[in-house]
Amino acid sequence: MEVTIFSDGSARGNPDGPGGFGTIIRYVDPKGVTHEKEISCGYDKTTNNRMELMGVISGLEALNRPCRVNVVSDSKYVISAFNENWVSNWIKKGWKKSDGKAVKNVELWKRLIEAAKKHDIIWTWVKGHDGHPENERCDELATTAADGLPDTLLHDDGGDLK
Repeated sequence: MEVTIFSDGSARGNPDGPGGFGTIIRYVDPKGVTHEKEISCGYDKTTNNRMELMGVISGLEALNRPCRVNVVSDSKYVISAFNENWVSNWIKKGWKKSDGKAVKNVELWKRLIEAAKKHDIIWTWVKGHDGHPENERCDELATTAADGLPDTLLHDDGGDLK
């Protein structure tokens, strides 16, 4: 089964402002019928990078069996981490970057790695705010979630956002 996951994250007043993510999961069944699911969630205090990670995580965790997945995001933070082998280097170095500093958002990186394990994934970067229809929709979902009513936003304490 081939699936495309489009994802975007947003944070207002980054860091520690409200934020959200938006994700579209698209699958074309054997009869040629397109199926889509949209996922979004808002958090009261977070960062843009955490929301970029959560968007991809939410899409992968929504899949209930192994798939060939094209993850499409405007986040170089997420896409380059896989395409340029940052993640494997961080793991080898005990979650340290090349400059010796600790990798941020380790718990979310670990969660993303776990969610990605059972899938065959292509990581595709697209330029944000450049008219890509699905990226624009994900941005709309993310910003709408970030701007949600205060009592509808989840709390991001920097821990595991489950």
